[in-house]
Amino acid sequence: MRHGKQHNHLGRKTAHRHAMLANMASSLLLNKRIETTVAKAKALRIFVEPLITKAKNDDTHNRRVVFSYLTDKEAVKELFGIVSEKVADRPGGYTRIIRLPNRLGDNAEMCLIELVDFNEVMLAASAEKPVKTRRSRRAGSGATAEKKEATVVVEAPSAEVVVEEISVAEEAVELPTAEVESEVEAVEETPEAPQGEEATDSEEKPKE
Repeated sequence: MRHGKQHNHLGRKTAHRHAMLANMASSLLLNKRIETTVAKAKALRIFVEPLITKAKNDDTHNRRVVFSYLTDKEAVKELFGIVSEKVADRPGGYTRIIRLPNRLGDNAEMCLIELVDFNEVMLAASAEKPVKTRRSRRAGSGATAEKKEATVVVEAPSAEVVVEEISVAEEAVELPTAEVESEVEAVEETPEAPQGEEATDSEEKPKE
């Protein structure tokens, strides 16, 4: 039994393990994504993320510290030149592990480990999703009060509109009444002529 085991030895001696993690970290920084086993990916995450944090502050001391771990000039140049600008606003969690089907032969658990800010597909998908907000019960009373106030404010102009419609309707009714009265008077005057003609005819008939 091995007591006090603080990290996964990955079946290697110390020098071999450090050299393997340095090579994997350099490949990850240069290619932004590599395929490996889950155990190695978890060990690589612990190894490379502190180096990315140091790259946010670009000075000679941090470059020398990072180079002592990676021992690759191109990887250090990529880290301080491109990767550090992408992760400037991210407070950690620079890598993502995506599970893959197990490897044929030894059935080892495989995965992809990648830099989060360089996966354009996932960044576009997360930007399109709407932000969901949760409402607590305490905030519900305030929301109902705001709704009541809103209804009170809306009711006042609606009453004015109704009053205006009623007044317009009254005026519209008054106009045809005057026209109807003038037409009634004209109708009352017109039948007098035929009555007089009938009377004259009736009077003339007996004279004949």
